[in-house]
Amino acid sequence: MAKFVLAGEADCPYYAKAELLADYLQTNLPDFRIHKITQHPDVWEEWLKELCKKNKWSHKNSPIIWRELLDRGGKGLLLGGYKEFLEHAQLYYGVTSSMTTELMKTVAQENLGAHIEKELEKEALKGLISPLQVWITSASAPACYNLIPILTSGEVFGPHMEISINLFDNKQAEEKLTSLMKEAQDLASPFLQSVSVCTRAEEAFRQAHVIIFLDDHVDKEVYSLEDCIRSRASLCHLYGSLIEKNAHDSVRIIVGGKTFVNLKTSLLMRYAPNFAHNIIAVALGVEGKAKAALARKLKTTPSCIKDVIIWGNISGNNYVDLRKAKVYRYESAVWGPPHYSRPVLSLIFDSEWVNREFVESLKKFTATGRQFGGILAAHSIATTLKYWYHGSPPGEIVSLGVLSEGQFGIPEGIVFSMPVKFENGTWVVLTDLEDIEISEQIMTRMTSDLIQEKLVALGELINFQPYQSETDLAKEDEKTTLPTTNDNREHWKVSDVDFLDLIPQTSPEKPHSQEHTHGVFSLPENLVVIVPLVK
Repeated sequence: MAKFVLAGEADCPYYAKAELLADYLQTNLPDFRIHKITQHPDVWEEWLKELCKKNKWSHKNSPIIWRELLDRGGKGLLLGGYKEFLEHAQLYYGVTSSMTTELMKTVAQENLGAHIEKELEKEALKGLISPLQVWITSASAPACYNLIPILTSGEVFGPHMEISINLFDNKQAEEKLTSLMKEAQDLASPFLQSVSVCTRAEEAFRQAHVIIFLDDHVDKEVYSLEDCIRSRASLCHLYGSLIEKNAHDSVRIIVGGKTFVNLKTSLLMRYAPNFAHNIIAVALGVEGKAKAALARKLKTTPSCIKDVIIWGNISGNNYVDLRKAKVYRYESAVWGPPHYSRPVLSLIFDSEWVNREFVESLKKFTATGRQFGGILAAHSIATTLKYWYHGSPPGEIVSLGVLSEGQFGIPEGIVFSMPVKFENGTWVVLTDLEDIEISEQIMTRMTSDLIQEKLVALGELINFQPYQSETDLAKEDEKTTLPTTNDNREHWKVSDVDFLDLIPQTSPEKPHSQEHTHGVFSLPENLVVIVPLVK
């Protein structure tokens, strides 16, 4: 049996002529077999040089044809170029080619297109085989321990995607990271190809497809809130430069945690500008906390409550908006099919609870972050990633921290939590929602701290002044004595847990009045909740 190999540049007309003849011979001769190889014009010369060096041949043009002698235990026998192949076909088989030059050129261009398409298909298949590189920063944080089992379950990235997890932290955490790596390997997950530990900054984020930022460590001693904010700037500058240098072109970056989430997201966008469109902040933790509080009040499950919107600073001054919130499968006198829902505010008749207890519980949650445990942090991050890759539930509102472009009257250039939906691998801000206007006072309260944090971090503002409403200032004027301070007090160290305790918070106060204006109870605290009037 005659076994020939025909190789050439994908756009070579002479390769096209030899290919047509070879196809004819293979179709009509039972003992003739041809194997075809095409190479892109950019790599053809180097490929041919390596082939000739390996087989000790001398050939410089396209195509090259040789006969395989593997069945005889020998190496291939060089036949030559297309002329030698035509002579061989004429001499041994009595067949020649009458292909015109125009047809040769046309087929050559078709071959090049087919070659490029085939190479793209190969790359796509490699993408399915090659694991998704997932990097987790501050991997010694408790949230990482809860996050890994979710990421390796196949639910986040899909049942056909394998992942490699890279645990990144400082050198002091290496022992803990090694222990975590072994536990992750013990899962024996079919979706987990490998787990590795990285403690060298210059090696971080290499070919990263996904980067998850958890709460970073504060190892140095700080003396003020401003120092805390500026320390985030230097760290984000380092991370941003590493992302620009090492990450994959399509990397997706998600910022979670309980400290300065909006600020860190904004700084990463600044220092990794080429990837700014793919950096988001997780707000589902606060949203989940609000749903759980409402579910306890309504005696239902949190998963039945949808469309709670978190506006503003995820880990600071924010606004929990219940105007679009709905509850499904609620047991009451009015009952309907699974898709039937009722407005949450129409079912809560205790306005005192909404205005006081509900507001205070969420305010305490975002003010200290102490109730933001590892399970909630991990679930919020994983759910956001799942939506990013596969889309959010149709018709459902999701809260997400993204860069403002002036939507809803929000100042441009700050990262702000707002209502979105995920679809087609990205998110869309829901600017078409009706009846969700935010008053100027609430907007000022939410944006003031965010703008100041950014200015302090960039060194454009020396002192951070927490926002104070007229009510707050009036209360300050009533104070007749001030506590003395000890100038020789010892400096203190900030830990991950109580980092936000440094942020001055407005003290809880009872509203002096509740004006029944369009059903809105305005409070001087961090949150304003829209509730129905109860006559």
